[in-house]
Amino acid sequence: MAAEHVAQQAAEHAAGNERIGEVIIHHISNGEVIVPIRIPIGSYTLDLSITKAVLLLWIVAAVVFVLFTWLAQRLKKSEDGAPKGTLTTMLEFFVSAIREQVVLPFIGAKYTPTFLPLILTFFVFILMANLLGLTPIVDAIGALGAQFHIPGVEKLAHGSSTATGNFNVTAGLALVTFFAIIYAGSVAHGFVTHWVNLVPHGLPWWVYIILIPVELMGMFVKPFALTMRLAANMTAGHAAILAIMSFIFVFQTWLMGFVSVPLMTGLMLLEIIVCFVQAYVFTLLSALFIGMAIHVHH
Repeated sequence: MAAEHVAQQAAEHAAGNERIGEVIIHHISNGEVIVPIRIPIGSYTLDLSITKAVLLLWIVAAVVFVLFTWLAQRLKKSEDGAPKGTLTTMLEFFVSAIREQVVLPFIGAKYTPTFLPLILTFFVFILMANLLGLTPIVDAIGALGAQFHIPGVEKLAHGSSTATGNFNVTAGLALVTFFAIIYAGSVAHGFVTHWVNLVPHGLPWWVYIILIPVELMGMFVKPFALTMRLAANMTAGHAAILAIMSFIFVFQTWLMGFVSVPLMTGLMLLEIIVCFVQAYVFTLLSALFIGMAIHVHH
């Protein structure tokens, strides 16, 4: 009987751990469809359904649009064009930092006006999405949806996530970089010359048999690396925080709170740094790849 009791406890414990794993996956995944939008096109169905990631992207886009529209209006009204106020100064600092430390060194002064808006949008958009993922905004929207019985929205009450932790989102951002590289090379050297510049000139003919496939493969490796790096880092951080929180339920004692809470606090602070670093790295690499297409001799 003692052995049966131990086996039953072990089974319940394993089932509890499995449920905790499901909760963690549910939090960091895209979640259920809020509003299904599926358009049949012949034998193919185009899925434009609104999910958790889509909602977060809309919120981030709205925040970025409002912030920088407000910043532009403030700078227009300023007599000397200098930022005034803490928030205005902070936004101006980010604009200047991206321009002076990322765009100018890698892309060059000639093409800075062309690509600064894109690179700056990358940084601010990714940073806002990363930081927003650390807040319970999705849970709050889901709670409101449940309170007012809004169909679909009430499903959001079961876990927040980060939009940039979704590989579809990061793949979309990386795809923009991919086409920006081709556009930059075409503008600087012409469309045909851009493709010719993929490989160095003056090498023996047999080297190109190996080099051309490698360089063509490298074109797709760049956006793939951008996609995986950003999504994997943001997903890993949230999974680690939730896993540490689950110690309380795994060991089924409130004493684990003295371990989980300090560790979670430290990880949350670390995640704030990771949010800035990952936004900067994606922006820096995008500018570097675009600059490589422009300055082929480098």
